[in-house]
Amino acid sequence: MATYQYRCPGCGTFDVIRPIGRALPQEPCDACGDQARRVFTAPMLTRTPAPLSRALHAQEASAHEPRVVGEVPPARRSPAAPADPRHALLPKP
Repeated sequence: MATYQYRCPGCGTFDVIRPIGRALPQEPCDACGDQARRVFTAPMLTRTPAPLSRALHAQEASAHEPRVVGEVPPARRSPAAPADPRHALLPKP
């Protein structure tokens, strides 16, 4: 489905959703019923951001092929001690 934009002389612009290639040159206005002419606009082409694309791909893959965990993941290591001994005297968060 595609969104086509029409401009009514009295009411302004409005959108009509139709299958691709099925837009009419004129469409009746929703508000007043007058004939509105089609306005040619740039297509709405967008690119999905990379993190969202990866998340969607992982979600789609997990629906059919869930990952099996063989073991418990290792615990996170605590941060290394600072190299400067004076930092040990600072208060801990």
